[in-house]
Amino acid sequence: MARIAAIGEVMVELSPYPTAQEEKREVMALSYAGDTFNTSVYMARLGTQVDYVTILGDDPYSDQILARAQAENIGTGMIERLPGRAPGLYIIRNTPDGEREFFYWRKEAPARELFNDDAAAAKLAKQLAGCDAVYLSGITLAIMSETARITLGYLLAELRSEGITVAFDSNYRPRLWPSKEAAQKAMLSVLQHTDIALLTLDDEGLLWGDDSIDGAKRRYADLSLQELVLKRGAEESIIIRNGQEERVPVPKVNNVIDTTGAGDTFNAGYMAARLKGAEPADAAKEGTRCAGIVIRHRGGVIDKMTFEGEYNA
Repeated sequence: MARIAAIGEVMVELSPYPTAQEEKREVMALSYAGDTFNTSVYMARLGTQVDYVTILGDDPYSDQILARAQAENIGTGMIERLPGRAPGLYIIRNTPDGEREFFYWRKEAPARELFNDDAAAAKLAKQLAGCDAVYLSGITLAIMSETARITLGYLLAELRSEGITVAFDSNYRPRLWPSKEAAQKAMLSVLQHTDIALLTLDDEGLLWGDDSIDGAKRRYADLSLQELVLKRGAEESIIIRNGQEERVPVPKVNNVIDTTGAGDTFNAGYMAARLKGAEPADAAKEGTRCAGIVIRHRGGVIDKMTFEGEYNA
């Protein structure tokens, strides 16, 4: 079985409780999520061997995050813990059409210290060398220091030279970056070491001012990407490989409740399928299928039995 390690942050998530609107009061449900963690959960549910890479504190919520990861069959051997620290927090609010907005409290989150310590980074490099693939996102980059991002770049280059696949989702969130230029520089520094780029055209528009397919193709033409996957919400996905473009339809989904985690879940389905040997177009269909389940429920990570029940229906 192929093994993948995902790098990033897990946060405490508060989202509207399903009955809150009917009760006419603001009741929040507590969970744990984060873009690469969401992807890890769904990859594990799809039968992929997954390890998660982050830094937690020693508080009760960090204990629960660790327990949640283990309950989802996610390896926790690459998770470091810092005494006296606690994870970040975010709240989801939804508009009537299912779109969402986020409010964060994460400045002191221990995950922000990823790759800051040379000894810890060296240890992690040895652990990652035992994987078949590594997955990270623009949010992973955004919470790290500039020095840590340089260390990460060297590590990704080394891993890739050893035949380990690097997958990256830019997942651009402007409020996490000091400037658009800083984000562009950081994204490109990782994309030059990336095999599979899983990008969203909406994010491309925000980051580069160009959300066209041709614009993305030109922008990354000089990089050594093996696959450029462009996600477009309800519109067909685009896969660009060896200069050839392939379009994968996205079936209509009724009763959309919350689009939180849709892109993360697509990535999970795509990577799980690719690691099992599926062709990119079939992997995109799997990603679309998984995302279509999640957006009919609230929260970044939906109940395991609910997901598996609808997936196997």
